[in-house]
Amino acid sequence: MKKEFIVERDGKSFVLFAGLLDEAHQQGLRRIETRLIQIPSEENGQTAVCQATVETERGVFSGLGDASPFNSNRAMQRCLIRLAETRAKARALRDAVNVGVVAFEELSGEEDFVGPGPAEERTYTRSMPTPNTFDDERPSAGMSATAAQIKAIYSIGKNERQLTVGDVDELAQKEFGQVPNKLTKRQASEFIDRLKTRH
Repeated sequence: MKKEFIVERDGKSFVLFAGLLDEAHQQGLRRIETRLIQIPSEENGQTAVCQATVETERGVFSGLGDASPFNSNRAMQRCLIRLAETRAKARALRDAVNVGVVAFEELSGEEDFVGPGPAEERTYTRSMPTPNTFDDERPSAGMSATAAQIKAIYSIGKNERQLTVGDVDELAQKEFGQVPNKLTKRQASEFIDRLKTRH
């Protein structure tokens, strides 16, 4: 990975989406396809969910990305679908090019960031509270995890982490004190991120 595509934040290294795309082209990128799984609406807390599929000479890889007002800053509030798509592509590309470093675009951080690459691929995010912030929260109307988020949790657990339904439930209980269908939208989003980045 070229050094210009690596950024440092709080002593940790992150790769930029543009770097993943550049590396994928070098490794024989054949196609990138995206599919909108969930359109933001009042019923789902304005949460967009996208799936990306990347094909290279090594095989086919997929990733999920979500974006909502809870995990994006004001600059991207009107671009939630695009943000979810970028996050999905970043996750799929990381698997495709075998990069273990989390993509900057996958994170939620306070600082606005503009990096190299086309403007449409620049992502702006903000930090989400840590899981402990939600230990005493219980989902209420408009706050419960969406069906798409819950489906994504079990799908990622099964297909990418080889976890059973029971394993996923146990992991959610351990990290949030409740099973996936009892999580809030923000907890579900955080859980999806953890499942995607867990090694």
